[in-house]
Amino acid sequence: MNLFLRVIKLVRFCLFLGLILVSIGMLCGMFLVFYAAKDLPKLPSPLSRIIERPKTKVFASNGQVLITLGERKTIPLNMVSQDFINAILATEDHRFFEHHGVNKLRTLKGLYITLFKSGKVQGASTITQQLAKNLFFSFEKTYQRKFKELLVALQIETSNTKQEILHAYINQIHFGAGAQGVEKASRVFFGKSALDLNLAEAALLAGLPKSPTNYNPYRHYDRAIKRRRVVLKRMAQVGFISDLEAQQAMLSRPALHHEQSDSRTGSYFLDALINDLILKYGEDVVYHGGIKVFATIDTRLQSYARQSLKKGLERLDTMMGIHQEKEDHPQGALVAIDTGSGAVKALVGGRDYYKSEFNRAMNSQRQSGSSFKPFLYYSAFKTLGFHPATIMTDKPVSIPVKGTADWEPKNFNKTFSGDMILKKALINSVNTIAAQIVEKIGPRAVNATAKICGIKSPLKDVYSVALGTSNVTPFEMASAYTVFANLGVRHDPFFFWRVEDAFGRVIFEHIVQEKQVLEPTITYQIVDMMKSVIETGSGRSIRQMGFNRSAAGKTGTTDSYNDAWFTGFTPTLCTSVWTGFDKQKKLVDVNRVGITGGKGAAPIWADFMINALKSEPERDFPIPDDIRFETVDTKTGCNPKEDNETINETIEVLKVPLKPEQQLCVEGEL
Repeated sequence: MNLFLRVIKLVRFCLFLGLILVSIGMLCGMFLVFYAAKDLPKLPSPLSRIIERPKTKVFASNGQVLITLGERKTIPLNMVSQDFINAILATEDHRFFEHHGVNKLRTLKGLYITLFKSGKVQGASTITQQLAKNLFFSFEKTYQRKFKELLVALQIETSNTKQEILHAYINQIHFGAGAQGVEKASRVFFGKSALDLNLAEAALLAGLPKSPTNYNPYRHYDRAIKRRRVVLKRMAQVGFISDLEAQQAMLSRPALHHEQSDSRTGSYFLDALINDLILKYGEDVVYHGGIKVFATIDTRLQSYARQSLKKGLERLDTMMGIHQEKEDHPQGALVAIDTGSGAVKALVGGRDYYKSEFNRAMNSQRQSGSSFKPFLYYSAFKTLGFHPATIMTDKPVSIPVKGTADWEPKNFNKTFSGDMILKKALINSVNTIAAQIVEKIGPRAVNATAKICGIKSPLKDVYSVALGTSNVTPFEMASAYTVFANLGVRHDPFFFWRVEDAFGRVIFEHIVQEKQVLEPTITYQIVDMMKSVIETGSGRSIRQMGFNRSAAGKTGTTDSYNDAWFTGFTPTLCTSVWTGFDKQKKLVDVNRVGITGGKGAAPIWADFMINALKSEPERDFPIPDDIRFETVDTKTGCNPKEDNETINETIEVLKVPLKPEQQLCVEGEL
């Protein structure tokens, strides 16, 4: 009996304790709701006004508006294809007409992941909650914001019909390619109204919001089609269409509408900038946040870049005897970066954006040829103590390579010139001497120098890297060469100076940061050698075109003549130019002679730089305090003696910069 009474008391105590805990939980929940609700945004009336918010604008350096993102055209539900409505419901929220703004199971899962999985925030993502997100100008993913979104979603559901919610939602979705809302997307991608979309087209559009950039059919058509398969399968699973209808729609490959000029940004630079913004803030902020972005682009320089590249490629067409529009034409890219900050001032990724949106400046990885040699020479000067007057021999070279045939590089002119100083070797772009150097220091040392200067592409640890056989982009080359222009100081390249939110508050501001990555004195020695490339070497067409400012640079031509480069710089601006075919194909003139970087790319560089710098004062590269200059015989590396009767009257001499401890007549291994 006593045991029974004890059990009764224990049960009563547990019930009482449970009641207290439930009450405390309810009070905490009420407090949490009231605390979160006190600063919730006010719902607009009618709900369709939820999408009336400032548009994202991108400004050039002179204040000109470059592009406005998020423009849309609102249409009623009865003007939208039922196939699209079913597709978007199946993909985003197939229980939309059953829940009251919150999918309980998905919400619990989202809360669990957010609270207990470190570093992860998971949302329930009903259509109503996605719509509620439009009222929040902070797009940071936190559990506090997700909870507020949930409360707003409940408000939306209690004060609006499902049709009103769905109407607002389909008119605010971002589809990419400048298309906001289903009507704009239908016009942009298919050139028809949203009411006229068929199942295959509707399913393709419904798949885009998951990642408008990655699934943009203008750039990634097959990827968009693959995503559409997911949408069609989902529609069949939830009963909106039959399996047969899904299979038939999967066989269709809708034709895209290419006549609308506003379907894309029209600019390789803007594409790169928007991609950068999306990586930093996400697509919600970029397309829904009403932000203001202040870009680095100089519209004057950008205009010159387009003109110079267009004129240079047309000149290449003439050299190659290409006259018909239907013929395969060479492509090109140009990137110009401010040396003092890393700001991208101009960027052109091809001859015609609307014929090909592929951004060759950023994404075309090509062999750089001899324009990679400055990284080799710096590595040799740094690790071996070589200098511009060090003597090496231009001779046949055979370097053993484990597991394959010996590497036997050849010079472009197929001849050998014997002894010469390294400055002369770079001026004439002598491959055999570059091969001997890389054999001494190893390819890893060369790649390490390139990477520290800003080359991001994978570089192979092979001897031929000294001759530029690894693939890089023009953007990387322009960025890396700024390190030489700055005597070893690196600035990371960037596309925008500042970002403001919809209320004008600064949410990001670029602070120029410097990092000394190369030794200044050695770097100046490389710069001096590269100056002579323009004065008397493979880049002398720069001077022939009338560019007379102090500048340094290096040509690049691949063995197959598939790629022609020139990357060069003044103290204030570094520009890289690449020309070639998208598919591996030789650049040869009408006489079947290969076109080098000096003929194909350098004239474009010169034409652009003449215009870009015409309003700037002339200046030269600063000379480090510990540099001295000596005039040397290019074959002996020694001071020429005027009283030496045996000296040939045709002796060639060059002035070379040396560090205090560096001596003349120092030979490499011949």
